[in-house]
Parts: sequence; C-alpha cells; structure tokens
Amino acid sequence: MNEAARHQVIIIGSGFAGLCMGIRLRQAGIEDFVILEQADDIGGTWRDNTYPGAGCDVPSHLYSFSFAPNPDWSRMFASQPEIWAYMQQCADRFGLRPFIRLNQRVTRAEFDETEDQWRVQVNGEAWLQARFLVSGVGALSRPAQPDIPGLSSYTGKLFHSARWDHNYDLTAKKVGVIGTGASTIQLLPNIAPLAAYTTVFQRTPPWILPKPDRMISPMERSLYRRYPFLLWLSRQVIYWVLEWRVMGFVLHPGVMKLVEKKALAHLTRQTTDPALRAKLTPQYTLGCKRVLISNDYYQALGRKDVALETTPIDRVTPSGVRTRDGVDHEFDAIILATGFQAAEAVIPFDLIGLGGVSLNQAWEDGAEAMLGVTVSGFPNFFMVVGPNSGLGHSSMIFMIESQVNYILDAMNKARELGVRQIHLRSRAQRLFNESLQHRLQRSVWKSGCQSWYQTKSGKITTLWPGFTVEYRRRTRKVNEADYEWL
Repeated sequence: MNEAARHQVIIIGSGFAGLCMGIRLRQAGIEDFVILEQADDIGGTWRDNTYPGAGCDVPSHLYSFSFAPNPDWSRMFASQPEIWAYMQQCADRFGLRPFIRLNQRVTRAEFDETEDQWRVQVNGEAWLQARFLVSGVGALSRPAQPDIPGLSSYTGKLFHSARWDHNYDLTAKKVGVIGTGASTIQLLPNIAPLAAYTTVFQRTPPWILPKPDRMISPMERSLYRRYPFLLWLSRQVIYWVLEWRVMGFVLHPGVMKLVEKKALAHLTRQTTDPALRAKLTPQYTLGCKRVLISNDYYQALGRKDVALETTPIDRVTPSGVRTRDGVDHEFDAIILATGFQAAEAVIPFDLIGLGGVSLNQAWEDGAEAMLGVTVSGFPNFFMVVGPNSGLGHSSMIFMIESQVNYILDAMNKARELGVRQIHLRSRAQRLFNESLQHRLQRSVWKSGCQSWYQTKSGKITTLWPGFTVEYRRRTRKVNEADYEWL
C-alpha cells in the first residue's frame, strides 16, 4: 500500500452524527481529524431527501443540538430546507469546514493490527490512516429498492423519493406512488394537485395522528432570542412530553389502545367515504410500525383525482403496474416511496476488523453492538446511530449527543491509560444484547406486524427499548470492565 495520510480521528459522514462528532472533538481540543463525505455537500439525509413536503416529525426545538439552540425556527415542525440550513449554519459556526472533505466515498476500512491503526480507502484509490474510526453513516442513508418483478422494464420515469428528480415535471402526469410510509404522507398532498391522476399503492395502512404544527410568530422568535431561558424551557417541555410515550411503546403496550382511539377519530373526521376509511384502518397495534403525523394526507386521498390501491402488486410492466387482479395501471411516472435499508445494514462499505473478519460476517445473525457504539472484534471503531439506538418516540439528536459523549470518554480514557487499543469484550457485547433483546420481546414493536424496525428474521436491530434518560445515563461514562485496554 502507498503511504497513507495520518490523522488522530477519521469521521465518516457529515449528517447530524458526523457534525456533532466533529464539533465535540474541536471543543475537546482535538484538531487532528477529518470528516469524509461522499456527496458534494454536507447534510446526510436532510441533504438527500428533498421531495415536496419533506420535513421532520419531531418538534423543531428538540430536533437540534442542545449546544446550538435555534430561536429562529419558523414552524413547530421544521421543513427539510430549514433543517439543512441549520446544519450548514452549525458547520460554519463551529469552524468545521476546513475538516470536511467532500466527494470522498469510503470504499474500504481495515484495522492494521501491527500498527493499531485504521486504514481507510477513499474512492477505491487513496488511503487515509487514523487511530480512531467513527462512522456517522445514518440508518436512513440507503434507499430500499422494492423487490418487484419487472421493475427494470418500466419505460416511464422512475425514481425513489429519497432521490427526487427535480428536473421532471409532474404537472398533468399520471403518477403511481408505491408505499405509504413517512415520505408518502408528506409528498402526496404536494404532488396530487399537480398531477392529472395519482394512484397510491398500499400494502399496510399506517397509523396517523394529527400533526400539532403551526407557525412560530416573529414575536415568539424575538422572545426566544432575547430570553434564551424560554427556548431552553420549550425544549424541556417537548422532551418530557415525548419521553413518556415510551410507556406505551415498551413498558405497557396496552396504553396504545387509548392512542388508537385518537388516531381513529382523526381518520373519521378527515375521511367521509366508508370504503376508503376501511382501507385506511390498520389491523395491528399502534406503534408496531412507525407512527406518522399528518393533517392533510387523508384529505389528499379523498381527492377525485387520487386513488388508493390495496390490491397487491403483481409486477411492473413497461407502461406501469399490474396488480394481482390482472388490472394494468398505466403511468407516466412511478415514485418509489419504499423507505430505507435500516435494519439489514448499517455500514455500506467493507469494514475489516481483527483476524480479517468483516463486519458483515460478524453481523450474519443481525447487527448488534454495545449501546449502538462499539463492536467486539473491531478495536478503536465507533458508531453514531449504530444498532438499537434508534427511537420511536423522541429526537435522535439526543441519542447522537449521548453517543458522542461516550466516544469522547473512551478516547480520553485511552489517552489517560496510555493504551493503543480499545477493544469491547465479546462477553460484554453478548450480555448487553441478550438483555436488550429480552426487553424488546415485550414491546409493541414485537406485537405481530412487519416493519423496517426488524430484520427479515424478525430481530429488532434498530430501536432502543427504553427511556432516553436511561440511555444518557449509561453513555455518560464508559464502563472500563466492558473493554480490554491494550
């Protein structure tokens, strides 16, 4: 191999995870790091998901860094452009630009056991080297392509919602939308008025609650700027209101029956057609799949130029979609709103640890880690938003900050002890994950539905089974007994 450029830390990805890691490194006085970003700009999922109506379903004042509160959010639930702009502002405010390298796609990473260093290949060519490797590659970074026969035969316009083609005009077009997840409920109300006709293909209806969204007035924003305590208080109220939702998700799933009544009332208010309402009524416990919020999705489905198709898809034809009843639906464009590869894969490149074992091999039975951060057999390697650190009830940025704190504590301990390797003990990983999976068995996420929270074998590899305050406590300090310090 050619001589590699050396750093103390290499961070992969410039979404919220990568930015947070870089900011905290700088605040800790560590300047010898680099952030590798495969795209031509920062932002991760908020750079990529630009479909009409894209936005966050966590209130804005909580969906931001605790150390960089934003008094200028324009709405209670921010849109994609506003969130992306906030990330750009953070990169500038905390001086991250000189550390970010764009158009640098990591193709391989391998641990050099002779030097106790990670070697990272970029764009299949150049190599970098670092003592610590941090993956900030999010779970929602790789669009899931549906396994539908004939998809490649379609001759019209075809694209995934996460790779929206803004050069294609949907005006007066016949449009098919496959999927009814978070992206569809946001994009449909925005494209339906443009298209000549829109057909939404639904496999399973989602549970949808009203969205408590509103404009934040200029006076409110002025008060937040003048009195930062009010902004902090708003964040705290939102956090604790959301935090108690875990009672229904994990501790007492029966509580979800009460929330279901609210969701059904919302459906009844917004849907006048009994046949459509029946198609939109879920037959599984609320929370088993991702709970969505919207005030206009049901209304969009009630339009005369919108149809909800629940007959399963048989195949895609050159001109459109054929359902199993033999009906051919012809479209000018098909939009794949089919989500992401969240449960099956976390690292989208070859990662080689001790003994030449790849992370894919280590995770043959499903991804697992210690607190979603470290993996046995992969020394000095850390993940932000790794396995079982996702949430169904609160802000992922809270989890990101917790994980970054944990990683910094591990790095500091390594320096204090004068060691070259931080290696998670296999027993510690096994015991942690056995306990975690046991807790997940009684959660609402294991109540019988199929969702992207689970692998094909049914193992939940995405979600944290408890309160975020518990997670914050457990990531405040590294338990030295869980690791070998070599």
